[in-house]
Amino acid sequence: MNPWARTVFCGVIAGFSLCLCNPAQADIYRFRDERGVWHFSNIKSDPRYKIYIRTYDGSKPVTQYIRDYDDIIHKASKRYGVDVSLIKAVIKAESDFNQHAVSSKGAQGLMQLMPGTADAMDVEDPFDAKDNIHGGTRYLSLMLERFNKDMRLALAAYNAGPERVAEFRGVPPYQETRTFIDRVLNYYRQFNSSSK
Repeated sequence: MNPWARTVFCGVIAGFSLCLCNPAQADIYRFRDERGVWHFSNIKSDPRYKIYIRTYDGSKPVTQYIRDYDDIIHKASKRYGVDVSLIKAVIKAESDFNQHAVSSKGAQGLMQLMPGTADAMDVEDPFDAKDNIHGGTRYLSLMLERFNKDMRLALAAYNAGPERVAEFRGVPPYQETRTFIDRVLNYYRQFNSSSK
């Protein structure tokens, strides 16, 4: 290989390596206009845009994020009257403590809030740990209140929606919902026993 070709080849390999080491950031913003049309962009060129999908910046290891959530969880627990262990259990079941998680149905962040729920709970950035935990805990609190502190029904409503719980007068016959309830309650027992 001649020197010029070797230089070009090395440059291409180096550039490719940099791409692998530093993934491009591509946050996505959105807003709905007065006609109900959704607008999406990777540039916040209008003040109406709110974060929709945030890419992981890799600035801290995941274990550090988990430690960082503890204070937020305790504050949300106190503010909305939801057991700390239950909040942790929902986060574990929903996202495994990954604040950048996005489900195939579009649920986002630690407590996997659907965009409509996030909007209703005044969550500006579903990928921000504080916003997401406070929004998710507030919603969980509303479900516990609506279903008379019945944890199973509140979790069913969190997963399938309160209308489905009301329609079936109990836990809906959806395997996904039943599995979700069992997983959360299992994690709830684990977090409860480890905190004693």
